[in-house]
Amino acid sequence: MRIDDIPFGLTDWSAIAPTIHHGTAGTASWRTQQFGAVRVRMVEYSPGYLANHWCDKGHILLCLAGELETELADGRSFTLTPGVSYQVADHAESHRSSTRVGAKLFIVD
Repeated sequence: MRIDDIPFGLTDWSAIAPTIHHGTAGTASWRTQQFGAVRVRMVEYSPGYLANHWCDKGHILLCLAGELETELADGRSFTLTPGVSYQVADHAESHRSSTRVGAKLFIVD
């Protein structure tokens, strides 16, 4: 990822209207900012959320609250708790998310 032509700025995430995305179960609430080719999101998953797709997009993801399970298509699974992050490149490893208790994430992609 290359970050170009973005002047210094602040983001008040509470002032950004959320968009709701339905999973196979539960919902994801996204607050999104687009900076050129870089998308930055604050995402909250409801308890019981399960993604409705396998994702091939690259991300840098930081768990801020709750607990997130990330399953890879090859069967491996990882648990993120507050302060734990993951990173994956575009088209590197298909992954999907779920959470029993809910989770709040900061995502750059």
